[in-house]
Amino acid sequence: MVSFASSRPETAVAPAAGERSPFARLTELLAPYQPGQKLINLSLGEPQHPIPPFVGEVLAGNLADFGRYPASNGIPAFRAAAADWMSRRYRLPRTLDPDSEVLALNGSREGLFHAAIAAVAHVGPRSGTPAILMPNPFYPAYAAGARGAGCEVVFLPATRANGFLPDLDALDEKLLARTVAFYLASPANPQGAVATPAYFAQLSELARRHGFMVLSDECYSEIYTRTPPGSILENAGTDFKNVVAFQSLSKRSNLPGLRVGFVAGDRTFIRRFHEWRNVAAPQVPMPLQHVAIAAYQDEAHVDENRRLYGLKFDHADTILGTRFGYRRPAGGFCAWLDVSAHGGDEQAAIRLFRDGGVRVLPGSYLARSGVDGTNPGAGYIRLALVQPADVTEEALKRMVAVLNDHEPRG
Repeated sequence: MVSFASSRPETAVAPAAGERSPFARLTELLAPYQPGQKLINLSLGEPQHPIPPFVGEVLAGNLADFGRYPASNGIPAFRAAAADWMSRRYRLPRTLDPDSEVLALNGSREGLFHAAIAAVAHVGPRSGTPAILMPNPFYPAYAAGARGAGCEVVFLPATRANGFLPDLDALDEKLLARTVAFYLASPANPQGAVATPAYFAQLSELARRHGFMVLSDECYSEIYTRTPPGSILENAGTDFKNVVAFQSLSKRSNLPGLRVGFVAGDRTFIRRFHEWRNVAAPQVPMPLQHVAIAAYQDEAHVDENRRLYGLKFDHADTILGTRFGYRRPAGGFCAWLDVSAHGGDEQAAIRLFRDGGVRVLPGSYLARSGVDGTNPGAGYIRLALVQPADVTEEALKRMVAVLNDHEPRG
């Protein structure tokens, strides 16, 4: 079952296309066309910056551990490194206990999926049909997790009108009473919005009062413009009750192929989550955990990574200006552009590919339509600024040229 919320949630059935990978849908959309120029791919958020220089040496030094089964919760040294990094990076109310409050993951995606299933067991019976809430647009793993957990999916609009984050004041008591979990992304994907401490605190308080889990996806936290984004764990009390945060090295360290991350927070939930993962989820290979330890102990490559993204957003500032409603995002590496005046998101994506050789993702593929037929991603395109700065500059110039050639005429 799928629901949508404005000021109050309503039940609707999502279209079949909405259940599929946005990237598979994009491939089908563009299949009849050939790129008009040398292809520049800005559709997939796969970091293209160099991997950290220490990866090969650390991996080579731990190859023998590929011959052993890893512990399902991660090796102690990795959990300690993750807890130490969280304490250095954030103003936590206290230091995380690596033995009971940190759990290794195969990247964040599988963890975000499996966490929904663990949350059902953790929170127990709800007052009504169990529901899992998430922003709309959203990361596809959230909805997959909710469905895997057998819960109703409730989509909460995240639009320019509410700062691209769900409106917590609009959630009614009946919905909250049957909520199992609330997925939040900060920085948000695709819009780049960052939750404030007050927003985190309000969400944490709602979770405590109504007994649901907050699954806070903070994987873009190390890519930001000026102010480092905070964590919900900074605003969840000394026991981190009803709250966990997810982290990954894919964006922070340009290691999307490493598939290593972690979840940290509420120890009771972490224990329940570990029990589930111990029988149903993959372990993280030990040599990869050693690479992750080195990554979390080094900030130089993260600083350089952030500098490179800054150069690309400098190009966007100059080339786009205020076109397409562009605003430099507070966090993340995506530009969320309004092309509703240029034929809509699918037509803009076709034109950019066919005429400019630039591959972008239609925003409607990242969201769901409500009962009123409104899709909060419709009319937008997402650009993942992952290519080198000069390639990104060229792509942005092509985009302006192509879409300006298709200005609406009266």
